[in-house]
Amino acid sequence: MSNYDSREDTLKHMQNVGKFINIIIRDLINRKENHDKTKLSDFEKPIFDEYTPKLKNCTYGSDEYKEYLKEMGVALKHHYENNRHHPERFENGISDMTLVDLIEMICDWKAATLRHDDGDIIKSIEINQKRFGYSDELKNIFINTVILF
Repeated sequence: MSNYDSREDTLKHMQNVGKFINIIIRDLINRKENHDKTKLSDFEKPIFDEYTPKLKNCTYGSDEYKEYLKEMGVALKHHYENNRHHPERFENGISDMTLVDLIEMICDWKAATLRHDDGDIIKSIEINQKRFGYSDELKNIFINTVILF
């Protein structure tokens, strides 16, 4: 029989886990406060002023939607380059992103569905699986997350 008492080690472990969660929380708060600020810049805002109402009235993932994205060209390129929550920013898309990037991304996708007349987050996740090439496993994680929250 051992006289070892795990309490001290468990408390230290709990403290370390809390420290790491707080790092992620601080990053998420920073992202919340700065999300999409580039859309308000002189470079992006005129394009978003023109296309946001058009995008609202079309179905996500439709040919019309894809055409609008093409027309937004340089503004979207600038936006993607300056916002980590977009897979388009990365050479290898989602596989180059962090878990925190993915959290912001899924929150962005959900919020975007609220701007479309026929928005549906589950449908968006399925469309985006084809668009960004992520696995069924990651698709299920996204769906489980939006259902939970």
